[in-house]
Amino acid sequence: MDRSFNLGALAFALTLAFAAPHVHADPKPAAARPSANASADKPSKTPHNATFILPAGWSQKAEGKGVILTPPENDGSRIAIMDSSAKTADEAVEQGWQLLKLSPKFLVANDAAPRDGWEQRRFYDYDVPPNAKRAVYAGVFRRGTKFTVLVADLDQALAEKRASQLGKINQRLLPADYKRESFKGRTAHTFDDARLKQVADFVEHMRSEYDVPGVAIGIVQDGKVVMAQGFGVRALGKPDKVDADTRFMIASNTKALTTLMLAKLVDAGKLDWNAHVTDVYPAFKLGSADTTRQVLVKHLICACTGLPRQDYEWLFEGEKQTPESVMATLGTMQPTSGFGELFQYSNPLAAAAGFIGGQIAYPGTELGKGYDQAMQSLVFDPLGMKDTTFDYAVAQTGDYAAPHGYDIDHVVRVMGMGLNDTIRASRPAGAAWSTVNDILKYVQMELRKGVLPDGTRYIGEAALLQRRQPQIALGVDRDYAMALMVDKSDGVTVVDHGGDMDGFHSNMMWWPEQNVGAVILTNSDEGVMLRGPFKRRLNEIMFDGEPQALATADANAKGNRASWDAQRKLIQYPADTAALATLAPRYHSDALGEIIVTKEGGKAWMDVGAFKSEIATSPQTDGSLAYVMIDPMASGFLLVRADTDTERRLIARDGQHEYVFTEVKPAANKN
Repeated sequence: MDRSFNLGALAFALTLAFAAPHVHADPKPAAARPSANASADKPSKTPHNATFILPAGWSQKAEGKGVILTPPENDGSRIAIMDSSAKTADEAVEQGWQLLKLSPKFLVANDAAPRDGWEQRRFYDYDVPPNAKRAVYAGVFRRGTKFTVLVADLDQALAEKRASQLGKINQRLLPADYKRESFKGRTAHTFDDARLKQVADFVEHMRSEYDVPGVAIGIVQDGKVVMAQGFGVRALGKPDKVDADTRFMIASNTKALTTLMLAKLVDAGKLDWNAHVTDVYPAFKLGSADTTRQVLVKHLICACTGLPRQDYEWLFEGEKQTPESVMATLGTMQPTSGFGELFQYSNPLAAAAGFIGGQIAYPGTELGKGYDQAMQSLVFDPLGMKDTTFDYAVAQTGDYAAPHGYDIDHVVRVMGMGLNDTIRASRPAGAAWSTVNDILKYVQMELRKGVLPDGTRYIGEAALLQRRQPQIALGVDRDYAMALMVDKSDGVTVVDHGGDMDGFHSNMMWWPEQNVGAVILTNSDEGVMLRGPFKRRLNEIMFDGEPQALATADANAKGNRASWDAQRKLIQYPADTAALATLAPRYHSDALGEIIVTKEGGKAWMDVGAFKSEIATSPQTDGSLAYVMIDPMASGFLLVRADTDTERRLIARDGQHEYVFTEVKPAANKN
């Protein structure tokens, strides 16, 4: 979950988040295939032979020293990639914007570590007002004395919808004649004491660099736990140390455990991955009747239905939701891309998968109770995951981690659990608490292809491994399967998934061919920055890879601080008291419920029910005004003032949706 102050920055983060894949090993039924007129991805290059991927459906035309790429929507979104002989990266990026005939307002530039043949990589972010609904970003890449420039001006909704395709463009932009590093054919080293010390030293270095209070990691190799260790503390201000039995929220890693429960039902003959969901659960409904008819059981957790992220309903109204209301809300959600066309992540759809599985295992039970019982009896108990639970009261006793995040002054604080509580009604998508030791038991079972340590077969191999069959492309050599990502981009197969909730970020991964698995759990929002370098460092240690992880982690930490400082300058805190005075006491949205505004001592707070935060103000370059939540738990949520002559209004937006909050006026006095 990203609540970045600047939506352009969010879009750029999305484009860099995917490493790319295009292998569909699982033949889809006709209903799930992309439309017949969809073209394939194509290799392309600039006039000076820097190479990149032109995604399926996109067009390109040569212009000047570069090429301009346009998406199928033809909505004014454009990406320019050009060669430059400029003396500096900053001069080169200006030439890129001249090619698009744009001059966005510069915000900050950060240097990334050299990689993929580029000796210099510099990324640019811009001050884009929320009302523009644009994602604007740039990158400059140098090899020798020649620069390659990428500049993008995209519709905000398109940037989110086509994030996986943007990843293909960005992450496969390579110098001429460059061949990426590959670990294919290499034998993995044993994690001996010296290599485990390298892992531990690297994790502790990252923990310190990113101000993460606590981290727990684990590694298994050849059926044995070779490392299970904690770093730092469970909560700032308290002495209790993190260890391998410390409970953290594992967020979306819950999804893989949910699909394991479904696989157990498949293995028992009670469910078929290829059954139509409406045949299994007739009440299932999406906003599109056509999409509803096409959805098979496996599509509930494939991120391939065209249903986009739509999380604000449960973030703003989570305390009022029930599993039944989550299922009902699905009936209002509309797809924004074709079935099987694009990767689009949906938490509510994954929640539906778990609840439906619970009904098959325990027919007639309340949706939440049926799911909880199914997970306990089919997953947690058989695997010996004794510390894994959906019970928040139990989870937050004894050895558990508290969530942390930055305050407005960039100081790490313990944050409240209000926002994390909102996922409970959608718990199959991300509400589990677990430990490194428990998740390692799950990972070991995956590596043994369904066999437990004592040799007992827990689940049939076919039902288990079908969850790893690619369903939709994430980028080049990287696919999404059934709540698992399958990454072959480095020449070896890694199956993994991440998890993100407020103040908790984690990852689990395994290399099936090398019989190695790993887990990392963190208790801070900056923990999300540890996951990629951690995975890369393990690859380096196992396969004698080029040493990139440390430089990447250090450069990202420096850039992260610079970006925060730049964004902070856009925020007025203390807030503009005149702007606070214009706020109504109460607002209402049909989709997101109410916002209650309280004011005291020149400050103001917004209470949405699930969480409450003090607000700051942020004047925008287009003359509009945004109110920004600043408490660590809700940091970065934006609401834009949109008053009319007759009423006061606020607008909240996610990537592809807009929500209008209208002033609730006091009832007229009948006396």
